[in-house]
Amino acid sequence: MAGGRRTPGLRGTLGLVGRGAAMGAADVVPGVSGGTVALLTGIYDQLIESIHDGSRALGRLLRFDIGGAVRQLARVDWRFLVPLFVGLLGAVVLLAGVIEDALVDHPEPMAGLFLGLVAASVVVAQRGVAWTSGRLAVAGFVGAVLFVVLGWQGAPVTDPSAPALFASGAVAICAMVLPGISGSFLLLMLGMYATVIEVIDERLLGDAAIFGAGAVVGLACFSTVLARLLADRPDEVLAAMVGLLLGSVRVLWPWPHGVGVVSRHSDHAVGGTGLGWPDTANGLVAPVLLAVGAAAFVLGIDHLARRNPPADTPADTPADTPAD
Repeated sequence: MAGGRRTPGLRGTLGLVGRGAAMGAADVVPGVSGGTVALLTGIYDQLIESIHDGSRALGRLLRFDIGGAVRQLARVDWRFLVPLFVGLLGAVVLLAGVIEDALVDHPEPMAGLFLGLVAASVVVAQRGVAWTSGRLAVAGFVGAVLFVVLGWQGAPVTDPSAPALFASGAVAICAMVLPGISGSFLLLMLGMYATVIEVIDERLLGDAAIFGAGAVVGLACFSTVLARLLADRPDEVLAAMVGLLLGSVRVLWPWPHGVGVVSRHSDHAVGGTGLGWPDTANGLVAPVLLAVGAAAFVLGIDHLARRNPPADTPADTPADTPAD
C-alpha cells in the first residue's frame, strides 16, 4: 500500500460500500450506467486510476513477471476498491431479478425515475468542464451518435458459446465505467442480457467465470486507454461523457414502453427505444413525478457534498507508482 494514502475509516468504508451498491444497482438496468453513479458521487477519477493500477499488475503477470505483478498489486488502493466492489457485486447478485421484474411490471415509472437521475447527472457533470465551442461540439456529436446507436437491439441469444460469453463480459465491463453507456443495454443489443441475468440468478458458476474473465481482461485494457485520456485531455473526455449521458436518454424515455429489457422468463423484448407520448394524462403523472423527485434527490446530494466534503474519504493523492 502506498504511504501517501489514508485509511478511509469506518464512515468512509461504509460510504464506498454504498457507492458500490448504487453502481451495481445501476449496472443491472439497461440504460443506466454504473459509471454515471461513480461520476455523480465524485469517485470516478479515483476509480479509473485504481483500476489502471490493477491492469498494470495483470500486464506484468501476462509477461510472466510474477515478482513485478506482486509489487504492482501492493501499490493498488485496495482500501478503496475492495469496499466499492463488495457493494457493487452484492447489489448485482441481490437486485438483478428484482430490478428486472420492476422494469417488466412498471416500465414507464421506472424509466421516469432513471431519466431524472441521468438528467441531474448531466447538470452535475457539466460543472467540471471548462466549456469551449470545440468541447460543446464534442458533447453534441457523441450524444447524437449514441442516441442513434441505442436504437439498435439484437434478438436474444440462446445457449451462447464460451467465446461469446467472454466477449460479452469484455464489452459490458467497458461500458460500466463510461457514464451514459449501460453495460446491460449493450448486452441487450448483443442479445445476451437474458442469458447473463440467468447466469447470475441461477448461480451458473462456470458461465459466470468465463464472463468474469472477459470482464477482467476488457477492463484492464480499456482502463489503460481511459486513464491516459483523462490525464492528457480531461476536459475533452468529460465533455464526451456529458454527451454520453445526453445520448442515453434514448433508452430512458418513458413512453411508449419505458426502459428496454429482455425477460428471462419469456425471452422477448419488453419496452424498447421508441419515442412517444402517453396515451392518457394518468400515464404522464407517475413517470414525471419520479423523474422530478430523482433529479431533486441527486442535485440535493450534490449540493450537500460540495458544501460538506467528507473528511475521511480516501485521499485522491495518487500512488508513487512508476510507469511501465
